[in-house]
Amino acid sequence: MADVSQVTQNGTDISRLIQDTLHLNTAASEILAAIIVFSIVAVVGWVAYYVFCKYFSAWAKKTDTTLDDDILRNVKWIALLLIVIIGTYNALNSLTFTAAYASLIQNVFTIVSILLVAFAITRVANVLADWFAQRQTKRNPDLNHHMFFILKKLMQVIVLAAALISILYALGYNLSGLVVGLGVGGIAIALAAQNILSDVFSAFSIFFDRPFEIGDFVVIGDQSGTVTNIGMKSTRIRLLQGEELVIPNKELTSAQIRNFKKLEKRRINFKIGVTYDTSVEKLKKIPDMVRKIIDAQEYADSDRVHFYEYGDFSLKFEIVYYVLVSDYTKYMDTQQAINFAIKEAFEKEGIEMAFPTQTIFLNK
Repeated sequence: MADVSQVTQNGTDISRLIQDTLHLNTAASEILAAIIVFSIVAVVGWVAYYVFCKYFSAWAKKTDTTLDDDILRNVKWIALLLIVIIGTYNALNSLTFTAAYASLIQNVFTIVSILLVAFAITRVANVLADWFAQRQTKRNPDLNHHMFFILKKLMQVIVLAAALISILYALGYNLSGLVVGLGVGGIAIALAAQNILSDVFSAFSIFFDRPFEIGDFVVIGDQSGTVTNIGMKSTRIRLLQGEELVIPNKELTSAQIRNFKKLEKRRINFKIGVTYDTSVEKLKKIPDMVRKIIDAQEYADSDRVHFYEYGDFSLKFEIVYYVLVSDYTKYMDTQQAINFAIKEAFEKEGIEMAFPTQTIFLNK
Protein backbone atom coordinates (compact mmCIF):
# COMPACT_ATOMS: atom_id res chain seq x y z
CA MET A 1 0.00 0.00 0.00
CA ALA A 2 2.90 2.27 0.80
CA ASP A 3 4.45 1.47 -2.57
CA VAL A 4 1.27 2.53 -4.38
CA SER A 5 1.17 5.87 -2.52
CA GLN A 6 4.81 6.45 -3.32
CA VAL A 7 4.21 5.81 -7.03
CA THR A 8 1.21 8.16 -7.05
CA GLN A 9 3.23 10.92 -5.40
CA ASN A 10 6.07 10.49 -7.90
CA GLY A 11 3.61 10.71 -10.80
CA THR A 12 2.15 13.95 -9.44
CA ASP A 13 5.61 15.49 -9.10
CA ILE A 14 6.54 14.47 -12.63
CA SER A 15 3.30 16.01 -13.97
CA ARG A 16 3.99 19.27 -12.18
CA LEU A 17 7.56 19.26 -13.45
CA ILE A 18 6.33 18.76 -17.00
CA GLN A 19 3.77 21.63 -16.61
CA ASP A 20 6.39 23.95 -15.15
CA THR A 21 8.76 23.06 -17.99
CA LEU A 22 6.07 23.72 -20.58
CA HIS A 23 5.16 27.00 -18.85
CA LEU A 24 8.81 28.08 -18.85
CA ASN A 25 9.13 27.10 -22.49
CA THR A 26 6.00 29.15 -23.34
CA ALA A 27 7.27 32.18 -21.37
CA ALA A 28 10.68 31.90 -23.02
CA SER A 29 9.02 31.70 -26.43
CA GLU A 30 6.90 34.79 -25.69
CA ILE A 31 9.92 36.72 -24.45
CA LEU A 32 11.88 35.68 -27.53
CA ALA A 33 8.97 36.73 -29.76
CA ALA A 34 8.75 40.07 -27.90
CA ILE A 35 12.48 40.62 -28.41
CA ILE A 36 12.11 39.81 -32.10
CA VAL A 37 9.17 42.24 -32.46
CA PHE A 38 11.06 44.98 -30.66
CA SER A 39 14.17 44.32 -32.77
CA ILE A 40 12.16 44.52 -36.01
CA VAL A 41 10.57 47.80 -34.97
CA ALA A 42 13.97 49.12 -33.82
CA VAL A 43 15.55 48.21 -37.16
CA VAL A 44 12.70 49.82 -39.07
CA GLY A 45 13.05 52.91 -36.87
CA TRP A 46 16.80 53.05 -37.38
CA VAL A 47 16.40 52.72 -41.16
CA ALA A 48 13.77 55.47 -41.14
CA TYR A 49 16.01 57.66 -38.99
CA TYR A 50 18.98 57.03 -41.30
CA VAL A 51 16.95 57.91 -44.41
CA PHE A 52 15.53 60.92 -42.58
CA CYS A 53 18.97 62.24 -41.64
CA LYS A 54 20.77 61.37 -44.87
CA TYR A 55 18.26 62.45 -47.50
CA PHE A 56 15.80 64.88 -45.92
CA SER A 57 18.49 66.76 -43.99
CA ALA A 58 20.69 66.89 -47.10
CA TRP A 59 17.75 68.22 -49.10
CA ALA A 60 17.00 70.83 -46.42
CA LYS A 61 20.62 72.06 -46.47
CA LYS A 62 20.34 72.79 -50.20
CA THR A 63 17.45 75.20 -49.75
CA ASP A 64 18.00 78.93 -49.29
CA THR A 65 16.14 79.15 -45.98
CA THR A 66 17.13 77.58 -42.65
CA LEU A 67 13.51 77.06 -41.63
CA ASP A 68 13.31 73.47 -42.87
CA ASP A 69 16.67 72.64 -41.22
CA ASP A 70 15.41 73.88 -37.86
CA ILE A 71 12.14 71.96 -38.17
CA LEU A 72 13.92 68.69 -39.06
CA ARG A 73 16.44 69.13 -36.25
CA ASN A 74 13.66 69.54 -33.68
CA VAL A 75 11.41 66.76 -35.01
CA LYS A 76 13.73 63.88 -35.96
CA TRP A 77 14.64 62.74 -32.44
CA ILE A 78 10.98 62.93 -31.36
CA ALA A 79 10.04 60.71 -34.31
CA LEU A 80 12.75 58.20 -33.34
CA LEU A 81 11.56 58.15 -29.72
CA LEU A 82 7.97 57.57 -30.89
CA ILE A 83 9.11 54.59 -32.98
CA VAL A 84 10.88 53.09 -29.93
CA ILE A 85 7.73 53.52 -27.84
CA ILE A 86 5.63 51.81 -30.53
CA GLY A 87 8.09 48.89 -30.59
CA THR A 88 8.00 48.58 -26.80
CA TYR A 89 4.21 48.64 -26.76
CA ASN A 90 3.90 45.89 -29.38
CA ALA A 91 6.55 43.79 -27.63
CA LEU A 92 4.77 43.99 -24.27
CA ASN A 93 1.42 43.18 -25.88
CA SER A 94 2.82 39.88 -27.19
CA LEU A 95 3.53 38.61 -23.65
CA THR A 96 0.89 36.52 -21.90
CA PHE A 97 1.87 37.47 -18.36
CA THR A 98 1.28 41.17 -19.19
CA ALA A 99 -2.31 40.55 -20.25
CA ALA A 100 -3.54 41.57 -16.80
CA TYR A 101 -1.90 44.95 -17.28
CA ALA A 102 -2.93 45.43 -20.93
CA SER A 103 -5.29 48.29 -20.14
CA LEU A 104 -2.67 50.10 -18.04
CA ILE A 105 -0.01 49.62 -20.74
CA GLN A 106 -2.34 50.93 -23.42
CA ASN A 107 -3.24 54.00 -21.33
CA VAL A 108 0.42 54.76 -20.61
CA PHE A 109 1.27 54.35 -24.31
CA THR A 110 -1.62 56.65 -25.32
CA ILE A 111 -0.63 59.34 -22.84
CA VAL A 112 3.05 59.26 -23.81
CA SER A 113 2.23 59.30 -27.54
CA ILE A 114 -0.14 62.27 -27.25
CA LEU A 115 2.36 64.23 -25.13
CA LEU A 116 5.15 63.50 -27.63
CA VAL A 117 3.02 64.69 -30.55
CA ALA A 118 2.01 67.82 -28.61
CA PHE A 119 5.65 68.49 -27.77
CA ALA A 120 6.59 68.11 -31.45
CA ILE A 121 3.85 70.57 -32.44
CA THR A 122 5.07 73.14 -29.90
CA ARG A 123 8.66 72.77 -31.13
CA VAL A 124 7.59 73.34 -34.74
CA ALA A 125 5.40 76.28 -33.68
CA ASN A 126 8.34 77.85 -31.80
CA VAL A 127 10.59 77.44 -34.85
CA LEU A 128 7.99 79.09 -37.09
CA ALA A 129 7.48 81.92 -34.58
CA ASP A 130 11.24 82.54 -34.29
CA TRP A 131 11.61 82.48 -38.07
CA PHE A 132 8.77 84.99 -38.48
CA ALA A 133 10.23 87.19 -35.73
CA GLN A 134 13.63 87.14 -37.42
CA ARG A 135 12.13 88.23 -40.73
CA GLN A 136 10.20 91.06 -39.08
CA THR A 137 13.29 92.17 -37.15
CA LYS A 138 15.24 92.55 -40.39
CA ARG A 139 12.53 94.89 -41.64
CA ASN A 140 12.25 96.79 -38.35
CA PRO A 141 15.15 96.40 -35.84
CA ASP A 142 13.11 98.22 -33.15
CA LEU A 143 10.29 95.67 -33.27
CA ASN A 144 8.81 94.71 -29.88
CA HIS A 145 9.81 91.08 -29.23
CA HIS A 146 7.51 90.86 -26.20
CA MET A 147 4.63 90.28 -28.61
CA PHE A 148 6.39 87.25 -30.11
CA PHE A 149 7.04 85.86 -26.63
CA ILE A 150 3.36 86.18 -25.70
CA LEU A 151 2.34 84.61 -29.01
CA LYS A 152 4.62 81.59 -28.45
CA LYS A 153 3.33 81.07 -24.91
CA LEU A 154 -0.26 81.34 -26.12
CA MET A 155 0.34 78.67 -28.77
CA GLN A 156 1.95 76.39 -26.19
CA VAL A 157 -1.03 76.78 -23.84
CA ILE A 158 -3.47 75.98 -26.67
CA VAL A 159 -1.53 72.85 -27.73
CA LEU A 160 -1.20 71.66 -24.11
CA ALA A 161 -4.92 72.16 -23.49
CA ALA A 162 -5.74 70.22 -26.67
CA ALA A 163 -3.38 67.42 -25.57
CA LEU A 164 -4.98 67.17 -22.12
CA ILE A 165 -8.47 67.03 -23.63
CA SER A 166 -7.29 64.35 -26.08
CA ILE A 167 -5.84 62.28 -23.21
CA LEU A 168 -9.07 62.49 -21.22
CA TYR A 169 -11.08 61.51 -24.29
CA ALA A 170 -8.74 58.57 -25.06
CA LEU A 171 -9.02 57.33 -21.46
CA GLY A 172 -12.81 57.23 -21.77
CA TYR A 173 -13.77 60.18 -19.59
CA ASN A 174 -17.02 62.00 -20.25
CA LEU A 175 -16.05 65.46 -21.46
CA SER A 176 -19.52 66.99 -21.56
CA GLY A 177 -19.25 68.29 -17.99
CA LEU A 178 -15.76 69.59 -18.64
CA VAL A 179 -16.87 71.39 -21.81
CA VAL A 180 -19.82 72.96 -20.01
CA GLY A 181 -17.57 74.03 -17.13
CA LEU A 182 -14.99 75.51 -19.47
CA GLY A 183 -17.73 77.33 -21.38
CA VAL A 184 -19.26 78.86 -18.24
CA GLY A 185 -15.82 79.70 -16.83
CA GLY A 186 -14.73 81.22 -20.13
CA ILE A 187 -17.84 83.41 -20.28
CA ALA A 188 -17.31 84.57 -16.70
CA ILE A 189 -13.65 85.41 -17.34
CA ALA A 190 -14.49 87.16 -20.61
CA LEU A 191 -17.14 89.32 -18.92
CA ALA A 192 -14.85 90.18 -16.01
CA ALA A 193 -11.88 91.11 -18.18
CA GLN A 194 -13.56 92.20 -21.41
CA ASN A 195 -11.67 95.51 -21.56
CA ILE A 196 -8.30 93.83 -21.03
CA LEU A 197 -9.11 91.07 -23.53
CA SER A 198 -10.28 93.65 -26.04
CA ASP A 199 -6.94 95.46 -25.78
CA VAL A 200 -5.02 92.16 -26.03
CA PHE A 201 -6.88 91.06 -29.15
CA SER A 202 -6.41 94.54 -30.60
CA ALA A 203 -2.66 94.18 -29.94
CA PHE A 204 -2.61 91.00 -32.02
CA SER A 205 -4.63 92.78 -34.71
CA ILE A 206 -2.05 95.58 -34.81
CA PHE A 207 0.76 93.01 -34.79
CA PHE A 208 -0.53 91.05 -37.78
CA ASP A 209 -2.12 93.89 -39.78
CA ARG A 210 0.79 96.30 -39.07
CA PRO A 211 -0.93 99.66 -39.67
CA PHE A 212 2.17 101.14 -38.00
CA GLU A 213 5.43 99.96 -36.43
CA ILE A 214 7.84 101.26 -33.84
CA GLY A 215 9.58 104.35 -35.22
CA ASP A 216 6.72 105.38 -37.53
CA PHE A 217 5.43 108.96 -37.47
CA VAL A 218 1.64 108.83 -37.19
CA VAL A 219 -1.26 111.24 -36.87
CA ILE A 220 -4.24 110.04 -34.80
CA GLY A 221 -7.05 112.56 -34.54
CA ASP A 222 -5.47 115.84 -33.48
CA GLN A 223 -2.37 114.13 -32.02
CA SER A 224 0.83 113.41 -33.95
CA GLY A 225 4.11 111.81 -32.96
CA THR A 226 6.48 108.85 -33.22
CA VAL A 227 5.49 105.34 -32.06
CA THR A 228 7.92 104.24 -29.32
CA ASN A 229 6.33 101.02 -28.01
CA ILE A 230 3.51 98.60 -28.91
CA GLY A 231 2.43 96.62 -25.86
CA MET A 232 -0.25 94.05 -25.13
CA LYS A 233 -2.64 96.62 -23.64
CA SER A 234 -1.55 100.00 -24.99
CA THR A 235 0.65 101.80 -27.50
CA ARG A 236 2.96 104.67 -26.58
CA ILE A 237 3.57 107.65 -28.86
CA ARG A 238 6.13 110.41 -28.35
CA LEU A 239 4.32 113.61 -29.37
CA LEU A 240 5.95 116.52 -31.15
CA GLN A 241 5.57 118.60 -27.97
CA GLY A 242 7.78 116.07 -26.15
CA GLU A 243 5.31 114.31 -23.87
CA GLU A 244 4.33 110.63 -24.17
CA LEU A 245 0.80 109.69 -25.18
CA VAL A 246 -0.53 106.27 -24.04
CA ILE A 247 -3.46 105.02 -26.14
CA PRO A 248 -5.36 101.75 -25.46
CA ASN A 249 -5.00 99.34 -28.37
CA LYS A 250 -8.78 99.00 -28.60
CA GLU A 251 -9.06 102.68 -29.57
CA LEU A 252 -6.32 102.39 -32.19
CA THR A 253 -8.09 99.59 -34.08
CA SER A 254 -11.17 101.79 -34.51
CA ALA A 255 -9.37 105.09 -35.19
CA GLN A 256 -8.25 106.63 -38.47
CA ILE A 257 -4.45 106.60 -38.52
CA ARG A 258 -2.25 108.53 -40.94
CA ASN A 259 1.14 106.85 -41.19
CA PHE A 260 3.78 109.14 -42.70
CA LYS A 261 6.47 106.43 -42.54
CA LYS A 262 4.83 104.77 -45.53
CA LEU A 263 4.76 108.05 -47.46
CA GLU A 264 6.90 107.64 -50.60
CA LYS A 265 6.38 111.12 -52.03
CA ARG A 266 4.46 114.18 -50.89
CA ARG A 267 2.14 116.19 -53.17
CA ILE A 268 2.35 119.95 -52.63
CA ASN A 269 -0.28 122.39 -53.88
CA PHE A 270 0.08 126.11 -53.28
CA LYS A 271 -1.02 129.38 -54.88
CA ILE A 272 0.55 132.77 -55.53
CA GLY A 273 -1.04 135.96 -56.81
CA VAL A 274 0.39 138.87 -58.79
CA THR A 275 -1.03 142.34 -59.24
CA TYR A 276 -3.47 143.24 -62.01
CA ASP A 277 -1.07 145.70 -63.61
CA THR A 278 1.34 142.84 -64.52
CA SER A 279 1.73 142.67 -68.29
CA VAL A 280 0.61 139.67 -70.31
CA GLU A 281 4.19 139.10 -71.45
CA LYS A 282 5.35 138.72 -67.87
CA LEU A 283 2.34 136.57 -66.96
CA LYS A 284 3.31 134.09 -69.69
CA LYS A 285 6.83 133.82 -68.27
CA ILE A 286 5.68 132.79 -64.79
CA PRO A 287 4.73 129.09 -65.43
CA ASP A 288 8.04 128.21 -67.08
CA MET A 289 9.97 130.27 -64.51
CA VAL A 290 8.40 128.48 -61.53
CA ARG A 291 8.75 125.06 -63.15
CA LYS A 292 12.50 125.54 -63.62
CA ILE A 293 12.87 126.68 -60.00
CA ILE A 294 11.12 123.53 -58.74
CA ASP A 295 13.07 121.13 -60.97
CA ALA A 296 16.35 122.68 -59.81
CA GLN A 297 15.70 121.33 -56.28
CA GLU A 298 17.23 117.97 -55.33
CA TYR A 299 14.09 116.39 -53.88
CA ALA A 300 11.40 118.13 -55.97
CA ASP A 301 9.65 117.24 -59.21
CA SER A 302 7.26 119.72 -60.85
CA ASP A 303 3.81 118.64 -61.97
CA ARG A 304 2.02 121.74 -63.30
CA VAL A 305 1.86 125.53 -63.05
CA HIS A 306 -1.25 127.36 -64.32
CA PHE A 307 -2.75 130.84 -64.35
CA TYR A 308 -6.15 129.69 -63.19
CA GLU A 309 -8.23 132.56 -61.75
CA TYR A 310 -8.95 136.29 -61.73
CA GLY A 311 -9.17 136.97 -58.03
CA ASP A 312 -10.65 139.92 -56.15
CA PHE A 313 -7.31 141.69 -55.96
CA SER A 314 -4.83 139.42 -57.77
CA LEU A 315 -4.15 137.22 -60.78
CA LYS A 316 -3.80 133.74 -59.28
CA PHE A 317 -1.42 130.93 -60.25
CA GLU A 318 -1.79 127.36 -58.95
CA ILE A 319 1.44 125.34 -58.50
CA VAL A 320 1.63 121.59 -57.95
CA TYR A 321 4.83 119.61 -57.38
CA TYR A 322 6.08 116.48 -55.55
CA VAL A 323 8.69 116.08 -52.83
CA LEU A 324 10.34 112.71 -53.44
CA VAL A 325 11.27 111.93 -49.81
CA SER A 326 9.10 111.32 -46.75
CA ASP A 327 11.31 113.27 -44.35
CA TYR A 328 9.35 116.29 -43.11
CA THR A 329 12.42 118.47 -42.53
CA LYS A 330 13.64 117.92 -46.10
CA TYR A 331 10.16 118.77 -47.36
CA MET A 332 10.16 122.08 -45.45
CA ASP A 333 13.72 122.88 -46.61
CA THR A 334 12.65 122.27 -50.21
CA GLN A 335 9.52 124.41 -49.85
CA GLN A 336 11.58 127.21 -48.30
CA ALA A 337 14.16 127.10 -51.09
CA ILE A 338 11.39 127.27 -53.71
CA ASN A 339 9.74 130.25 -51.97
CA PHE A 340 13.05 132.13 -51.80
CA ALA A 341 13.80 131.40 -55.46
CA ILE A 342 10.32 132.52 -56.64
CA LYS A 343 10.59 135.77 -54.67
CA GLU A 344 14.06 136.43 -56.08
CA ALA A 345 12.99 135.67 -59.68
CA PHE A 346 9.90 137.88 -59.42
CA GLU A 347 11.94 140.80 -58.11
CA LYS A 348 14.43 140.34 -60.95
CA GLU A 349 11.62 140.36 -63.56
CA GLY A 350 9.80 143.24 -61.87
CA ILE A 351 6.72 141.13 -61.09
CA GLU A 352 4.88 142.37 -58.03
CA MET A 353 3.02 139.96 -55.77
CA ALA A 354 -0.47 141.04 -54.78
CA PHE A 355 -1.90 141.60 -51.35
CA PRO A 356 -5.42 142.69 -50.33
CA THR A 357 -5.98 146.31 -51.39
CA GLN A 358 -8.89 148.66 -51.94
CA THR A 359 -9.17 151.59 -54.34
CA ILE A 360 -11.68 154.31 -53.38
CA PHE A 361 -12.90 156.80 -55.99
CA LEU A 362 -14.35 160.04 -54.63
CA ASN A 363 -16.75 162.16 -56.72
CA LYS A 364 -17.38 165.83 -55.79
